[in-house]
Amino acid sequence: FLFLLNMNPSEFRKYGKNVVDSVADYYENINTVSPFPNVEPGYLFKLLPHEAPDNPEQFEDIQDDIETKIMPGITHWQSPNFYAWFSSSSSFPAMLGDYYSLMFNIIGFSWIGSPAAAELEVLVMDWLGKLLGLDERYLALNKNGSGNRGGGAIQTTASESLVACMAAGREMALDRLRDQGLNEDEIDRLRYKLTAYVSDQTHSSGEKAANVIGCKVHIIRTDAAFSLTKNALLAAIDKDKSRGRIPFFVCGTFGTTNTAAIDDLAGIAEVARAEHLWFHVDASYAGAALTCPEFRPLARGIEQVDSLSVNPHKWLLTNFDCSALWIADSKYLTSAMGIEREYLPRVQGNNGAFVREFSDWQIPLGRRFRALKLWFVMRMYGASGIRAHIRNHVEQAKWLEAQLIADGRFEIMAPVVFGLVVFRAKPCALNSRTSEYQDQANKLNDDLVK
Repeated sequence: FLFLLNMNPSEFRKYGKNVVDSVADYYENINTVSPFPNVEPGYLFKLLPHEAPDNPEQFEDIQDDIETKIMPGITHWQSPNFYAWFSSSSSFPAMLGDYYSLMFNIIGFSWIGSPAAAELEVLVMDWLGKLLGLDERYLALNKNGSGNRGGGAIQTTASESLVACMAAGREMALDRLRDQGLNEDEIDRLRYKLTAYVSDQTHSSGEKAANVIGCKVHIIRTDAAFSLTKNALLAAIDKDKSRGRIPFFVCGTFGTTNTAAIDDLAGIAEVARAEHLWFHVDASYAGAALTCPEFRPLARGIEQVDSLSVNPHKWLLTNFDCSALWIADSKYLTSAMGIEREYLPRVQGNNGAFVREFSDWQIPLGRRFRALKLWFVMRMYGASGIRAHIRNHVEQAKWLEAQLIADGRFEIMAPVVFGLVVFRAKPCALNSRTSEYQDQANKLNDDLVK
């Protein structure tokens, strides 16, 4: 093999152990390092050669550059002092699973591409779906082992999931137009009228998904609790229908990015059913809390959605990238994503639910063996360990909320339900009463963030 010309298995063992030691050292000391790098744009351009080396370089030299050149420019997302965004969850069990994925290096777009990868993903997604308390229609397998019309697939991110589901929703809308007797030319002339609905608190991927598939998007203003309501959605739909637009898709959120707010999922589901909309729920962050039964009443209505995404790489101890997507009925998703070619052979005959052509469930053709790291996490932590992890984070958030309130100088800007605390310094915490008072208050809160 060509790789043997550069590094043999014996050398790989040696250097691999060095890397594992470096990883362990990094995590043992991460709380002593500032989470944000102190570098200026272009810093690395000044430190590294501007062309690839002509001759092989030694591992030791590359590892030294990691420490002296790369590390100074790293934002330490795993630091306990990192509060900029929802953390990118990490754990040693997930890393070990990823090591095996790197070893196999499969391109698992089909069952034939790697039967173990396809079947493990089916099973692990059902494991996680059950752990979250999802309705049985989102699982791939019935109790007797027969297949459902729905199921789960691991995507790279929730953004990719949203694009795929919006495309599936478009297929459903076009199919409905066909049922109304329209021919393809007539349908093509109506495509530009298709309208998706998101809120002003929906993740940016909602608007981006509409841009990608080429439909209109209506951004709806949320209420005082930063939630999308049934009545606001109805008003937006009525307005658009009066202008000749065709509503086809709505995205609700369970735990928004800004405040972890929860949309009126049950009310939105009622509207979606009446208006024939594809209803997707983005539960990228807070969906992990559904592993704990006490949080499930907050998600009333989620059992009625067409699709749901949860990111294990946010709050479920699984290294990026790992975004779990469940579909109640895969018909329109596979219609939108499925492409047949001679070089993409499919298993023929009745082979049960385990034969999943996962390339039909996503935008890319190729895919990594992501199920391995999720499998490692779920086995090495167990359901009890995962629930303890979630509850611990929520308890810490509640503790911080209590401390901020007791201090008196801070105000809580949104209810603390999960692990997110949104707060700001009160303007009265400043002694100044000058004309620059508001600017000073804004600067104080900016400094707190930094």
